[in-house]
Amino acid sequence: MSEKTTKMTFNVTAQRIDDQHSLAHCRDATVTLNTSLSGQTVAFNPAELLLAALAACMIKGIERVTPMLKFELRSLTINLQGVRQDVPPRMESITYEIIVDTDESAHRLDLLHQNVQKFGTVFNTLAAGTTITGQIRHATQPIPE
Repeated sequence: MSEKTTKMTFNVTAQRIDDQHSLAHCRDATVTLNTSLSGQTVAFNPAELLLAALAACMIKGIERVTPMLKFELRSLTINLQGVRQDVPPRMESITYEIIVDTDESAHRLDLLHQNVQKFGTVFNTLAAGTTITGQIRHATQPIPE
């Protein structure tokens, strides 16, 4: 007898408002999209949304695993940088830094990082076609040069 797996589905509807703005809707949430050819500073453009989705995936993964690992943290920041290739247009690479304010050991911080890399849906989807590199560090640790 084969085991049946349940697959999750996700639905988003996007709507063009005018030549400057669009809106994306999901459940009770709305996100303003920068779809202007001239660029808008009050909304994320598509590449920035991709990076934000990756950051949200990482944060959600950390939220999911910290109770299992009994990992205590006070705060968490993720900095991301994407490099766009022009021809063909694609996100060539993404680098990130996860900064955690915690008293946990470096070994436990590395364990948290491994979970982020192994179990993130968006992380794994992007990693299949984009070079993703990054590190995790304590908030009190100096910024690497």
